Amino acid sequence: QVQLVESGGGLVQPGGSLRLSCAASGFDFSGSAMSWYRQVPREERELVAYISNEGAVISYGDSNKGRFTISRDNPKSTLYLQMSSLNPEDTAVYYCYAQQPRSWGQGTQVTVAS
Repeated sequence: QVQLVESGGGLVQPGGSLRLSCAASGFDFSGSAMSWYRQVPREERELVAYISNEGAVISYGDSNKGRFTISRDNPKSTLYLQMSSLNPEDTAVYYCYAQQPRSWGQGTQVTVAS
């Protein structure tokens, strides 16, 4: 079955960096556009970054342009999000999303605090 497993979250100080990973299985990863979203309690999920199936098209949410980098390794069926210059407003649960087959991972918590 489809599985998306995020990892790499944790506690980081303001100004620090983290790299999130999303290991995919159970579907044609190289055929699917992928995204990272994040969510804080009582708010809707916010698009963080998008990457097309072969990486030719990339876009970012306004809140993190220039600080985050999305990438993918199709042979490894893995999606990445490199985050730098983190600030407390980046604290959220981060989810990966596969456009085909419209599936979500379970999320990984990122907390930015001193």
